[in-house]
Amino acid sequence: MLQNSGKLAGCTLFITGASRGIGKAIALKAARDGANVVIAAKTAEPHPKLPGTIYTAAEEVVAAGGKALPCVVDIRDEQQIGAAVKKAVETFGGIDILVNNASAISLTGTLETPMKKVDLMMGINLRGTYLTSKLVIPHLLKSRHPHILNLSPPLNLNPVWFKNHTAYTMAKYGMSMCVLGMAEEFRGQIAVNALWPKTAIQTAAMDMLGGDSVGKQCRTSDIMADAAYVILSKPKDYTGHFVVDEDLLRAQGVKDFEPYAVQPGHPLLPDFFLDEAPEKLVQHMEEHGATPAFKPPPSSASSQSGGPIESTFDVIRGVMNEDVIKSTQGVYKFDLSGEHAGVWFLDLKNGTGTAGPGEPPAKADVVMAMDSADFSKMFSGKLKPTMAFMSGKLKIKGDMTLALKLEKLMGRMSKL
Repeated sequence: MLQNSGKLAGCTLFITGASRGIGKAIALKAARDGANVVIAAKTAEPHPKLPGTIYTAAEEVVAAGGKALPCVVDIRDEQQIGAAVKKAVETFGGIDILVNNASAISLTGTLETPMKKVDLMMGINLRGTYLTSKLVIPHLLKSRHPHILNLSPPLNLNPVWFKNHTAYTMAKYGMSMCVLGMAEEFRGQIAVNALWPKTAIQTAAMDMLGGDSVGKQCRTSDIMADAAYVILSKPKDYTGHFVVDEDLLRAQGVKDFEPYAVQPGHPLLPDFFLDEAPEKLVQHMEEHGATPAFKPPPSSASSQSGGPIESTFDVIRGVMNEDVIKSTQGVYKFDLSGEHAGVWFLDLKNGTGTAGPGEPPAKADVVMAMDSADFSKMFSGKLKPTMAFMSGKLKIKGDMTLALKLEKLMGRMSKL
């Protein structure tokens, strides 16, 4: 873990989305230097599913040695941002650092993404980052240590990063384009950089998507906080960089990354948008025993339409054979909701295998919960399992390795 140097002592940081996750981790890292932190986030009242509020985050900042100013801010609202900026300047005498961390995500295809979600992602990621920067920059220009740091990826035009979630990619790349443009526009006046994780980071969103089984394959937000601290400690001529956390920390002399792991020794999930092709990443991870939740589906998935659940299971039974049983060795339970709600099972471990309605004959290794319509689409190749999982349509409990083995069976079915 990277030790504090004291370089942010007395600096005022304005951090969006700082009530939890990476934003809060960066706030606490700066607080240990004695920094002032403006916690600009929406959560003023406890959320039923998400931890922390601006007030609990402020308490942690103070406990860590900093000063805190919690502000209720929806970064889509120009008046709320303006009021928070004004209050920050009145309280601390100025703003030295802006961290654009707040973000919205929906990993869905063009036809599956409601415009409400598109507007949300564009409004928070792209417009919110641009707007907050615009309102904070006049104060940064007066600072002796002016920085903007956007939590956004390197710009990578490989189509693979667009095809499954075009709206999210556009919104996230919008944040990166702010770095590209503003770094040049304010060169010599303000340092403007981007930071992105090399591996998945355990956050509340990740916990909601996959629970502990995915969390084990993540690093904690501390690695992003340490990398952000290095960037924000640099002089203002360090600008226009798209930084990956691990690469930066290695350059700083960090050799042991195990302390950042949620479960030390466990293989890690790579994050999106980094240059190596996803297929190669998956192959590399599987060779080392990982269970890639971002695994792309078989490229041969056909457009065969899915019917009622019974018809889907008829097809499943048709592709079950000794090789499938031997290579899978898993019992699956499906909790289906929607039009054809019910419980179904697939036993690919015992005897010659069985499948049908009701509870499985043996304890399930994997429990999958999803809408019945999505279930049929998934097994017919129309809905990619990875996207179903990452977008929250598919909830998985149990052995993630066995969950991914099921994709091979789906691949066979989609060729029929």
